[in-house]
Amino acid sequence: MNFFKIIAKRSVLPGLLLLISFNSIKAQSGQQIFQQNCQTCHNLDKDGTGPHLRGVEERGPWAESRQNLHKWVHNPGAFIPTTPYTQELHKTFGQIMPSFPQLSDADIDAIFDWIKNAPAPGAAKPTGEGATATEGEGTSNRNALIFGIISLILAIVALILMQVNSNLKKLSDDKESILRPEPVPFWRNKIYIALFAIILFIVGGYYVGKGAIGLGRQQGYQPTQPIYFSHKVHAGINQINCLYCHNSAFEGKHAGIPTLNICMNCHKSINAYEKGPKIYDENKNEIDGTAEIKKLYSYAGFTPGPGANWDPANAKSPEWIKIHNLPDHVYFNHSQHTKVGNVQCQTCHGNIQQMDKVQQMAELSMGWCINCHRETKVNFNYNDSSGNKYYSIYEKFHNDIKSGKMDSVTVKDIGGLECQKCHY
Repeated sequence: MNFFKIIAKRSVLPGLLLLISFNSIKAQSGQQIFQQNCQTCHNLDKDGTGPHLRGVEERGPWAESRQNLHKWVHNPGAFIPTTPYTQELHKTFGQIMPSFPQLSDADIDAIFDWIKNAPAPGAAKPTGEGATATEGEGTSNRNALIFGIISLILAIVALILMQVNSNLKKLSDDKESILRPEPVPFWRNKIYIALFAIILFIVGGYYVGKGAIGLGRQQGYQPTQPIYFSHKVHAGINQINCLYCHNSAFEGKHAGIPTLNICMNCHKSINAYEKGPKIYDENKNEIDGTAEIKKLYSYAGFTPGPGANWDPANAKSPEWIKIHNLPDHVYFNHSQHTKVGNVQCQTCHGNIQQMDKVQQMAELSMGWCINCHRETKVNFNYNDSSGNKYYSIYEKFHNDIKSGKMDSVTVKDIGGLECQKCHY
């Protein structure tokens, strides 16, 4: 029994330190959660793959209660049939948002608190020019900081009280002539060593596991390319279809990098960037569009002017840097998603038509893909022109739909979670 009392008394300080560590691990702002889970499909002020989110709590069932928002985020597929507003939303955007069961109610509240407090476009940023923090994020960070300071103060107080208790006990023993062995220094005390090892194992294990899970992922990766190519100018403003440049994305495994032939189809006659809006990089430096076109000409071996004749044999392809990379053991076929599954480019690549400099928006993790397979419905009506006759082999599912046992079929139902579907 005395052994357990000793452990209980000597665990106060390590326990408080452990509490501080876990508070720093769990502390996460609404903006961070939004960027990790929502930003791929949603903007604050413009519709993308999904609707814009500013003012979302003033629309439809979400104006009634935030509990409806919790239900929606946790399981959109189940919530859609419950209100006319969400049914109309589904018809408008044509797809169902993935479920996020891993987000707690507190995480969801943090997201929508941040959205509510995020400054409007053009408004002064609360932390100065070029800052990315918002009032909601600042509040969350302040709360985490206050909690951490209080925890640290309590830990210091506990340490002082433990030392006072030890000194008082020593004085009491000396007065009563009780001989006790000299206390073991803390660096040789087995209890302290064991508690420190446990704390180190838990905290270190958390970060090692988190780092190992994220190994090789490149969410947010935004390399500088040999030519500053603005998708916003080409796919957004000029409405050039993605398949014009990435012509194999609909028919082949790889989307492909456009050849200089494709670029020069337009730029043999477009040799200056004059009428479009100004282009800025991530550091707010203005990009000279005409100079970037000249870089293209240099790679293509083309000299503009009257009577210009381009010989592709003199061209040298730019060394483009691949942004979206999957591990070698993962099989992914673009046509299976774009042509068969009718998946839009923005689902995986984000609002590409609004990006000047492309970055990887989705985490492209195994869990991210599996969640999509669990939620995405397939066009199981193979009798009409839009259906896929391959699905005619699933006779059981067709019978279940006719009998009312099922109302839809997802990728998961037709083997979308089988390991060999995606792994060699």
